[in-house]
Amino acid sequence: MVQFSSLLLGAGILQAVSGAPSPDADGSIKQRQGYYFQNWSEGNSNIRCVNGQGGSFTANWNSRGGFVCGKGWSGGGARTIKYSGSYNATGPGYLAVYGWTRNPLIEYYILESYAELAPNEPWTSKGNFTIDEGTFEVFTSTRVNKPSIEGTRTFQQYWSVRSEKRVGGTVTTQKHFDEWKKRGMNLGRYDYVVMAVEGYTATGGSGSAGSASITLA
Repeated sequence: MVQFSSLLLGAGILQAVSGAPSPDADGSIKQRQGYYFQNWSEGNSNIRCVNGQGGSFTANWNSRGGFVCGKGWSGGGARTIKYSGSYNATGPGYLAVYGWTRNPLIEYYILESYAELAPNEPWTSKGNFTIDEGTFEVFTSTRVNKPSIEGTRTFQQYWSVRSEKRVGGTVTTQKHFDEWKKRGMNLGRYDYVVMAVEGYTATGGSGSAGSASITLA
């Protein structure tokens, strides 16, 4: 979510997948063993994001910029995502399932854990729901003339925020999509989805720091 994929935004997040897989700074390939690897940063970022074997990745950061590091699938969307690992952070940031759709252009999040939630755009609550995987509050927000996977655009963001944080478990994205649809929050054609770690600097804030080690089953 680059500045275009900003979490609670102020920080950007994820760069869109496009074209053929490209090498990372360490020479690894973004698409590895069927997985898409995301590694993006901006501003005064101090982030080391490493693409591990299989479905694993690690991140260590102490940053006043924005970054997003994650692993998942191109052409993502309705998936049952099982993951495990560790996540320890301070400042604005999160651990979440993160993705985009086109037509309509939507940036979405399913937050599993977070340090501080400090949105730079106003959130609108759409109520709560409970499924076998937990209880969540739903929010929407709007990015106006901001970078996206389709260039500078105005688009909505959809959020499910877990009431009890956790690191590890199963996320069935379709269950969230169904709850969003009940609230008139429609998605488009799935572009990609990753299990992501993000850090950013909220307006007037001091940045973020932490470490994470995540493995997709």
